[in-house]
Amino acid sequence: MRWTRLLAALAATLCACARPTRSPTIAPIERALASERPRFEPFTLRSERLSLFAGRDVTFEAMVLTPANYDPACGGPALYFLHGFGSSALRTGAGYTGDVLARDEAGVAPPLIRVFLDANHPLGHHVFADSANTGPWSTALVEELLPAIEARYGALPEPSARFLGGHSSGGWASLWLQIDHPETFGGVWSLAPDPVDFHSFTNVDLYGDDNMYRAPDGDAVPLVREGAKVVTTLETFVRADPEGRRIYASFDAVFSPRGPGGPVPLFDRETGRIDRAVVRSWEQYDIAARLRREWPTLGPRLGDKLHVIVGLEDTYYLEAPVRLLAQALAQLGGRADIVFVPGRAHVDLFDPHPELYPGGLLKRIEDEMWTNFRATHPRPRCP
Repeated sequence: MRWTRLLAALAATLCACARPTRSPTIAPIERALASERPRFEPFTLRSERLSLFAGRDVTFEAMVLTPANYDPACGGPALYFLHGFGSSALRTGAGYTGDVLARDEAGVAPPLIRVFLDANHPLGHHVFADSANTGPWSTALVEELLPAIEARYGALPEPSARFLGGHSSGGWASLWLQIDHPETFGGVWSLAPDPVDFHSFTNVDLYGDDNMYRAPDGDAVPLVREGAKVVTTLETFVRADPEGRRIYASFDAVFSPRGPGGPVPLFDRETGRIDRAVVRSWEQYDIAARLRREWPTLGPRLGDKLHVIVGLEDTYYLEAPVRLLAQALAQLGGRADIVFVPGRAHVDLFDPHPELYPGGLLKRIEDEMWTNFRATHPRPRCP
C-alpha cells in the first residue's frame, strides 16, 4: 500500500532527526518546500522570553507534519497538539502520523498543518502555562512560536485557523492555552485532561481535605485503577514509584510559588499533609475556578470553542474533575461540548468507538476542526 511506503520514509526521517541539536534546525523565516506527500520534520526556535527568564538558551522544540499536496503559499489551518507526561513531540507525532497517513490513503484526512509541541522541561511537563518556576511558556508560545510557524509553513495567522488538541497533561495544557488566549485560537479538543477542577485533584479536594494520602474517613486515596479494581494508591505512587514523584514534582514546578530551594511542594511527601498557603497559589491554575472568576469577560470570547472528551473509566479518575467542570459551565451558561465515553480508560480512549467515533478519536476531532475552518473559509485559497 502507498501509506506503508510513506511510513517507511517516515521511519527514516525519524532516525535522522531523533538526535536533538542546540542550534535551530531551520530558520523560522525560511518557507517550507511544497510537497505532494505528507512530510514530517523537526522545528526548533530559540525563545528570547524563555532564555531571558532562565539565564540560558531555551528553545521551542516541535515536530511538524505537512499534509499531502501541500503548498505553503496557499495557507491553511494548523493543529497544535500537546503530548502527555513522559512522552515527547517526536513520539507523539510519530504515532499520530501513522493514523494520518492511513486516513490520507483513504482520502479522508483534512489538509491540516499538524504541529506537535514538546512540553518537556528539566522540572517536568511545563504544560505551556506561565509559571514562577518554569517560565512564561504560554506568553512565549503566542508571541514567538506561532508567528515563526506561520512564517515557515504558511499557516494562516487567524484565530479561526488555529486549533488546539492534547491528551492527559497535554489535554490540560491545550485547554489552558485556549482559556489563557481565548481570541488567539479557534477551538480546543482536550482529551482526558489532567485535573481541571481542584475540588477533585487526583481524588483529593484541595480546598477541603487536609491530606493527600488519606481521605477524611481515613481510607487510602486511590490513584490508578483498572475497571473497578484499585491498582495503586496515591501514597504508594508518590512514595514508592520514581515516576510518581516526578509527576507530582512537575505539578509543583508549574503551580507552586518559588521558594529558596525551588518550587514549594503542595504537600509533605512523608505524611501527605497539604500546605494551605500553597493551595492558594495553585488556585490561579484551577481551570474551573478561573472560568467562574472571569466568566463575564471570558464567556463571550470563548463561545463554543471548548471541547473535552474523557473516558468514564479513566485510569486516573480524570472523569471526576471533568464532571465538575461540566457542572460549572452549565451553571455559567457555557456552550462547551463535553463528551463522556462509556467503557473507556485513559489510553484506549483513542480507539474507534462504535457510536461516538467509529473512525477513531483523531478522525472525529480533526473532522470537527476542518468543519469549523470551512465555515469561515468556504473557498480554497489556491485552485
